[in-house]
Amino acid sequence: MGDKKFGAGLLDLLLPRECGGCARTGTLWCRECAELLSDHPVQLSPRVDPGVPVWALGRYDGPRRRSVIEMKERGRRDLTMPLGIAVAGALAMLERWGELGGGNRAPIVLVPAPTRARAARSRGGDPVRRIAESVREKQRVEEREAGSALGRPIQVCPILRMTRGVRDSVGLSAADRVTNVNGHVSLDTTAISSRMGDSDIVLLDDVLTTGATAAESVRALSLRGIRTTIVLVVAGA
Repeated sequence: MGDKKFGAGLLDLLLPRECGGCARTGTLWCRECAELLSDHPVQLSPRVDPGVPVWALGRYDGPRRRSVIEMKERGRRDLTMPLGIAVAGALAMLERWGELGGGNRAPIVLVPAPTRARAARSRGGDPVRRIAESVREKQRVEEREAGSALGRPIQVCPILRMTRGVRDSVGLSAADRVTNVNGHVSLDTTAISSRMGDSDIVLLDDVLTTGATAAESVRALSLRGIRTTIVLVVAGA
């Protein structure tokens, strides 16, 4: 035990603990950032309308912006759980507000937005998928202990794929972003759940800038007869 504590202390000296939302030292995720991300979700009006309601935990600034950058660009995998907790809280609120459910007891299905294969490889996997899976894990823990805040089970269906030919969207205009993803989102039909037709489908992403990827994802799902209920993102630019 002493060796483990010594090793952890040495690691902290080499890699000081720093809040992923505000850079405060001594913690990986501070209470203030957790409280900010647990605030009620806000509805967005993206420039490219996906045809379904779009919600965000908040605007792309402060702890939301920094946590996404830390997670995606600096390999902070430890941030997927606090972000997953925040997403789970937003889903519970949206269910209470009537944006999800409507008396339906089928699962809520989280569909991670597609990402470029090259980007996923450089990040050691898909961060949005990890967030979705942390939402499901949080619910499992709650069910073992005291019951979930969500009235229905969570499923994760990573069925969307970005095909070749899509460029990095940084610096692209809204029109160029639409052209960039147009026709480049496909479905892995082998991973489609048999209960998706009865479920609330939540397209999950980290940041929404113009709405181009969300719109193309919703379209790709609809072509397979899958109706997206809402789009939910960590932050809206």
